[in-house]
Amino acid sequence: MTAECQRLKILVVDDEADTRIFLCNVLGTCGYEAIDAADGEEGLCKAKAQQPDLIILDIMMPGEKGIQMYRSLKLDQGLKRVPVIVVSSIDRRAFAVYRKSHNLWEDPAGPPRGAFLEKPLEADELIQTVGELTHLGAVPAG
Repeated sequence: MTAECQRLKILVVDDEADTRIFLCNVLGTCGYEAIDAADGEEGLCKAKAQQPDLIILDIMMPGEKGIQMYRSLKLDQGLKRVPVIVVSSIDRRAFAVYRKSHNLWEDPAGPPRGAFLEKPLEADELIQTVGELTHLGAVPAG
């Protein structure tokens, strides 16, 4: 792993403490600097303050906090280009229906850089996706 890769900051936003701990440990083991937040409000504050290279976001947090954070990220001039890995316990097809009904990813410039991963997350798949988004370019978001 290169020194540049080891310096990348990744913000993990999830309301489940066990998930945050798991993700931060996996990312840290692979040389990334992991920052965590327990909800969308805290996540948005940390994103603005820390300027992460990538965000892992549980989109289905209570009170639609994940959705609100995602929308806020994409409206923020300083954060809208940060790739987001959306994670959810609902499957990809159900999420696609949900995404359309909530007008997520509706950007005339095309889909944002990001990916969708189903919970429970697999460490290998997560690290591969992080690598693709931080080094190899965009992965379609869902």
